[in-house]
Amino acid sequence: MRKLRVNIIFIIIFFLLNLYSNSIANISSNFIDDITNRASNILSSEDAREVKIQELIKIGESSVDIDGIGLYTLGKHRKSLSDDQKAEFKKIFREYFLKSFSTRLVEYNEAKIVVVSEDVKNEKYTIVKSKLVATSNRPEVAIDWRIYTKDPSKPLIRDLVIEGLSLARTQKEEFNSIIKNNGGDINALFTSLKEFNNK
Repeated sequence: MRKLRVNIIFIIIFFLLNLYSNSIANISSNFIDDITNRASNILSSEDAREVKIQELIKIGESSVDIDGIGLYTLGKHRKSLSDDQKAEFKKIFREYFLKSFSTRLVEYNEAKIVVVSEDVKNEKYTIVKSKLVATSNRPEVAIDWRIYTKDPSKPLIRDLVIEGLSLARTQKEEFNSIIKNNGGDINALFTSLKEFNNK
């Protein structure tokens, strides 16, 4: 009898965990669907380029964990920053990220993304697999979205993996290269980002 009760408890726990995983997966998929639909509507509109950029920036600000990505891209170098330097970097990186994100994306006037599947890694992360639909000028592109779901009511994008290439990891390697090529001086990275922001 006791063994039966234990088995029933395990079945209930497994069922609840499965429901939770499915719920997180649905939240993440709907989140990406909403973002990509909004972006697609902006890109296909007749609005001026600068108007589109400002609307894309709003999407980036509300849906991407910019601070989290920024600290990740610093790698081991973030440990050597003072609190003032961290605050300065967050400000510079946010401007850099949003400008880079919006000015690149605005060039796509045909951008339809379709969600293919979801993979709940744990309670904090879900991978949403999608594809950028092919056009006459562009082949199909596989895009995986790494979604941070610690707070299910506010999922955030932590990384994009495009055709197997992690954008966050690529950015991290680029930043590390700038610092390394300047004798380990992290201020060289700050200067480089500010120059981009001021263009």
